[in-house]
Amino acid sequence: MSRRGKKKGRPVSGWLVLDKPVGMGSTDAVSKIKWLFQAEKAGHAGTLDPLASGMLPIALGEATKTVPYVQDGAKIYHFTVAWGEERSTDDLEGPVTRTSDKRPTASEILALLPKYTGVIMQTPPQFSAIKISGERAYDLAREGATVDIPEREVEIGRFDLVEMTDGGTVFEIECGKGTYVRSLARDMGRDLGCFGHIATLRRTEVDPFTAEDFVTIAMLEAARFGEPAGSEAPE
Repeated sequence: MSRRGKKKGRPVSGWLVLDKPVGMGSTDAVSKIKWLFQAEKAGHAGTLDPLASGMLPIALGEATKTVPYVQDGAKIYHFTVAWGEERSTDDLEGPVTRTSDKRPTASEILALLPKYTGVIMQTPPQFSAIKISGERAYDLAREGATVDIPEREVEIGRFDLVEMTDGGTVFEIECGKGTYVRSLARDMGRDLGCFGHIATLRRTEVDPFTAEDFVTIAMLEAARFGEPAGSEAPE
């Protein structure tokens, strides 16, 4: 008779609100937190791209059962759109695909924002985690395929122009589940006739959590306990 294997890790449960740094993927962040807490299981509520920073709610143990509820929560993003270039990934990671010498004025941008406020239709980026015939769109895009991704309904409750800078235009939005900020930069750039992509992106809130709940990996590493002798953290 086969014996059931012993579960690995501690039965720790609860939510941790990580301030994810730029350059770290969401899956890597979850693996790091799971290791730090020696947890049996962990999962996150809403992917953040490696080039984005900010709030990544991570559920441990029994809290993973409540992930869908947090995923449905409203989110706030603070981001910069750089004008004059459209890129394959709609952010700084991909190569430039279209260029323009035009730069939009504040009045032109403000006149456009109502079009992107409320319930709108949006097409996710080619490089996204959307599944097409069972495969992730970003995997198909990396192979050179042009993916036909159907548009979908998203909701943006608030869309504010924060400031105009030499590096682009800074915005803040409050939006619902499934909204791609990279798609907003792409579509607004096309509407303004100047093209655009995301230069910086930070998620500051995921309801019900706020910035007051933030912890960093450095804080957790400084306070960690029960580290097995000779063990190494995942990169």
